[in-house]
Amino acid sequence: LDFTLSEAPVPAHRLFPAHIVEAPEGSVFETCAPAADVIDEICARLAPYKGRALIIDYGHARSGLGDSLQAVRGHHYWPPLKAPGHADITAHVDFEALVRAAMTSGALVYGPTSQGDLLERLGLNARAEALLRAGADRASLAAASKRLAADTEMGAIFKALCLSSPDMPPPPGFEG
Repeated sequence: LDFTLSEAPVPAHRLFPAHIVEAPEGSVFETCAPAADVIDEICARLAPYKGRALIIDYGHARSGLGDSLQAVRGHHYWPPLKAPGHADITAHVDFEALVRAAMTSGALVYGPTSQGDLLERLGLNARAEALLRAGADRASLAAASKRLAADTEMGAIFKALCLSSPDMPPPPGFEG
């Protein structure tokens, strides 16, 4: 396996946000056109049922340049195309692209916001205090809370996005 250039021209005006189209030659921009189809399907399912979809993953709030495709094997970085099937392959989510697709499909969009901000607005600190009063181990609870919400941990790396069918109030944690 190897990375190659596309044999056909890529219609930049359709796939890339305006601030990416003028990137210097040689820049890397990851895109996933089928993601828009998935968002369309999710929004179509939400509309008649007054439903919501909550998407939480690591990624960027704004589309940007750079290669986020990566692989991990044995808890270490690994070349993504070396030994297929023997490493976990992943890429950062482009939340801006998801927002554009959801808005095009007619969904109400809340976020993206950082996981840490969302958890704090949903009462992470109050929940931690309740667990401490119930006898939870202070050190392990503090470490878990920090890992989930701190800007130096998952709290900033992970983003949360809520897609909602029209005519619904803002979801908890996404108000204001």
